[in-house]
Parts: sequence; C-alpha cells; structure tokens
Amino acid sequence: MSVAVISCATLQQIVALRSVEFSLDRVANLEVVGIDASRVRSYSDLSLTDAARVGAAITRRELPVSFRVFVDAQNPADNPVTARLVRMQWTLLLDDTETISGTIDREFVLPPGQPTEIPVDVSLDMFEFFDRSGPDLFNLALNLAGVGNEPSRVALRAVPTVNTALGPISYPQPITIVDRRVGG
Repeated sequence: MSVAVISCATLQQIVALRSVEFSLDRVANLEVVGIDASRVRSYSDLSLTDAARVGAAITRRELPVSFRVFVDAQNPADNPVTARLVRMQWTLLLDDTETISGTIDREFVLPPGQPTEIPVDVSLDMFEFFDRSGPDLFNLALNLAGVGNEPSRVALRAVPTVNTALGPISYPQPITIVDRRVGG
C-alpha cells in the first residue's frame, strides 16, 4: 500500500472524528454517600437513617458522590467514513471547577448518522474540590441528578484518540465536548 493511500485514509479518519458532535445526554445513577439521589428531592426528604449518614459524612468533611455521565456522539449522516474512537482522556468540570480526570480505554464505533452513547463513570469527594458548606454540597449533588433547585454546569474537557491506518492519533489540544446545565 502506498504512503499516499495510507495518508489519505488516515486523514479521512481524523476528519471523520473531528466531524463528530459530542453532547451531554444525561447524568444518571447519582449516589451521595451511597444514597440513591433519584428518591430524594431535598435534604428534608431523607429518612432519619440517611440524614444521619449524610450528617456523619459532612462532619468528617467527606461527601462521596458517584454518577454516570452519558455523552452522545453523533457522526453526521453525510460523513463518508465511520469514526473509531479508541480512547478518551477526560477531566470533569462541575460549575466551572476542575475536578477529577480519567481515561476511557474502549473502542466506540461511530457510524454515520447513528448516535452512539459513551458512558463516563465518575466518583469524587465533593469536599476535595469545593469550599462550601456540607448542605450546599449536598444540594449541588442533587442538582447534578436534576432534582435540586439550582441548575449545575457539567462539562468534560477531553482529548479523543482515533484509530487510523497509521495507528492511534490523539487530538493535539483538549476540546470541551460536553457543556450543559442540568437540574433546576
């Protein structure tokens, strides 16, 4: 195979991934201190046991939160090439505050015209990143689940890597692929 053919195929694959539109579909499966946030609308909805659990965690200046961010990747229908996302390094931003980073090391085939869901699992301690009171952090967590009173901004700064004929190639600069308000 000639270098020109490989270069052309590689360029098409890079352009295919660059044409993909990424957006936040939803935040789901949110747990605060192990409590399923889908059954809580405010601090007052907590059972005595759950309120004690949250209170004890806040006293220790800990508020562990876990959730899944679903990213929707849409390769345009008129794109002639199937994009192959093979890795994505990411950093989570909550209300414009940089929090944790991670890497997805799994291939996602992005055929033209078909949305592809990319799950990003997140676990962090809210006290490590925010200088707020325990109740304020609890409310921020509820906002992420879409059940709080205030919207929260969720963003992922990412470096996608696409598989090409020459091997994996990463974007030269991070891009913000997700930027959306949830809750409120």
